[in-house]
Amino acid sequence: MAALHEPLFRGHEWEYVKECIDTGWVSTAGKFVDRFETMLVDYTGISHASAVVNGTAALHVCLMLAGIRQNDEVICQPLTFAATCAAIAYCGGLPHFVDVSPTTLGLCPDALETRLNETAEIVDGVCQNRLTRRRIGAVVCMHTYGHAVELDRLAALCARWHLPLIEDAAESLGSFYQGRHTGHWGVLSAVSFNGNKIVTTGGGGAVLTNDPYLARQAKHLTTTAKLPHRWEFEHDRVGYNYRLPNLNAALGCAQLEQLPNYVAAKRTLAQRYAEAFRDVANVSFFTEPSGCCSNYWLNVILLDHPDRSARDAILTATNDAGLMTRPAWQLMHRLAPYALAPHGDLKVAESLYDRLINIPSSVTLGESHG
Repeated sequence: MAALHEPLFRGHEWEYVKECIDTGWVSTAGKFVDRFETMLVDYTGISHASAVVNGTAALHVCLMLAGIRQNDEVICQPLTFAATCAAIAYCGGLPHFVDVSPTTLGLCPDALETRLNETAEIVDGVCQNRLTRRRIGAVVCMHTYGHAVELDRLAALCARWHLPLIEDAAESLGSFYQGRHTGHWGVLSAVSFNGNKIVTTGGGGAVLTNDPYLARQAKHLTTTAKLPHRWEFEHDRVGYNYRLPNLNAALGCAQLEQLPNYVAAKRTLAQRYAEAFRDVANVSFFTEPSGCCSNYWLNVILLDHPDRSARDAILTATNDAGLMTRPAWQLMHRLAPYALAPHGDLKVAESLYDRLINIPSSVTLGESHG
């Protein structure tokens, strides 16, 4: 079976993990956690990184630090993994769905502007849904399959409407927008290092920010909000045991050392796919948006027209042939927990759901020459 995306271990992974085992530093203290965070800062150019247990935890922390509280609405896209909405729910918030762009697969600035003009107003400096009377607390954009959204336009809209922008960058490590790594436009961003991501720590994530105060709060909140002391256990707020173990960070350090090569191989694979599908009738290969340099985390083919039966026939035939393919995630507004969430016209996302297929995207496929 050609996997959708499998991890690759051929650097210093065993050496670094063995060091943790040999020294006994396997939990949330040890040199590899700090080293991993430093490597993330060096690669992305974002000033601060706090490593955590998974990408969902990272996004949860981002939302808490952005001030999301009970009954707030958080604008996000319906075409995303369930963790985006779960993190909003953890804060007591409610997703408010806005359509995606056909050119990025992520949150559409035009749809966002239309939706805000239709439903929102500024009251005493606070963005409020004038239909539900709930506060709109933030906008979360997700870089779908590693392709960056139109960050400059979204950031400008958020500033105009007094809304913090949070980047769900779980899938976009190694992706750049207008020459800068994703994560620079949001006040906070969340990254994932799950086993199927471009680099992995087994499980893991990180909170990234250029704001030093938020960075300190992220580190404090994710380490059970414990105040520093040689022996006393004082906690000044409800904290979370979200710190990434040293064992996982060791794996991540070895993986980050190889990230540039991984991105290059995945971009080579995407180019091969684009050429292979160029003359295939009724199907197109999705390529990176203008101004982006994408990591092509998961490659995408699109049927020319919505046709779920044709989509499912392709999924059946490819999986039967040993090629792991899958459809887009079920759209969030169609899931039971979010069925009553507010939303605008979602016609692009609904069309994509019936047209989109992910195809095998592992790094090794971009390195092979057969």
